[in-house]
Amino acid sequence: MSTTVVNTGTEGKTWGGGNQPLKASYGKMMMWFFIVSDALTFSGFLAAYGFSRFKFIDSWPIADEVFTHFPFLHGVDAPMYYVAFMTFVLIMSSVTMVLAVDAGHHMNKTKVTWYMFLTIIGGLIFVGSQAWEWNTFIKGDYGAIQTKGGNILQFVDTDGKRVALRDFVVADAHKDRTAHERKNGLWFVDEGTLPTYTVEEVVNGLESHDNVLVRTQIINEAGEKTVLSRAESLRQIKENGKAVVEGANLHVNEYGSPLFADFFFFITGFHGFHVFSGVLINIIIFFNVILGTYERRGSYEMVEKVGLYWHFVDLVWVFVFTFFYLV
Repeated sequence: MSTTVVNTGTEGKTWGGGNQPLKASYGKMMMWFFIVSDALTFSGFLAAYGFSRFKFIDSWPIADEVFTHFPFLHGVDAPMYYVAFMTFVLIMSSVTMVLAVDAGHHMNKTKVTWYMFLTIIGGLIFVGSQAWEWNTFIKGDYGAIQTKGGNILQFVDTDGKRVALRDFVVADAHKDRTAHERKNGLWFVDEGTLPTYTVEEVVNGLESHDNVLVRTQIINEAGEKTVLSRAESLRQIKENGKAVVEGANLHVNEYGSPLFADFFFFITGFHGFHVFSGVLINIIIFFNVILGTYERRGSYEMVEKVGLYWHFVDLVWVFVFTFFYLV
């Protein structure tokens, strides 16, 4: 009995079988598999954020009041300006990546090199901007009081403008208190960095400044946070004031609910890790382009594959930007 052997022309290649699903190479298919799985991961994170956001819809921090800083412009109220700049840079880096892929299709090494370089610069600017935003968010700008129930009380003037603790509170120069650390107390307790002021100092400062009022984290029907009367402001701080909060971390958040800070650090940090990884991969591909690796192969498909990843990172940021900063 004779046996017929059919040659497909792909026996010696990794991607065999005689055809290419969706007319894609093995490398492209694997990149698409990764993108789909990663998209599901981000979808889960954003769904969790959305659930928490609408569960605490009446007390969630207002993005326009949180992200108001711009580098080298201290004291200037620029809500969302820098976030918009970061988004623009990342989108433009996606454009330069498209141009790099197109130049690769035309086997134009010079253009691929320049567009890959611009993509890397855009990615570095975005990662650096995100690091600066994290630092600003962690340090805080105004300070607040945490109540015994875990709520946050902020301070405003009679016009409703935020007032920082340093503007009306004076620290006691004679106070001498050491932060509780494991080495000088209970081994299982570590207090961390002490705030600049105590609750008693805040009370004294509030009593001596008649133009300062307390604003709660509860959002009223007008979409603004509730401002208490002068008498109620003093009563809330004296009776419910527990600790001074400066900045944000995984435990407290001067801007409102700690959940907001938790999701912010986790989701933007996870996305930032993706961008940073993409920058590193782009740098490797960039040097391979310079060395003529893909020119000798006769194909710039590797640029196209890393381009798919970069576009995915860009698209995810659009959703993160929408969820955190716009909704």
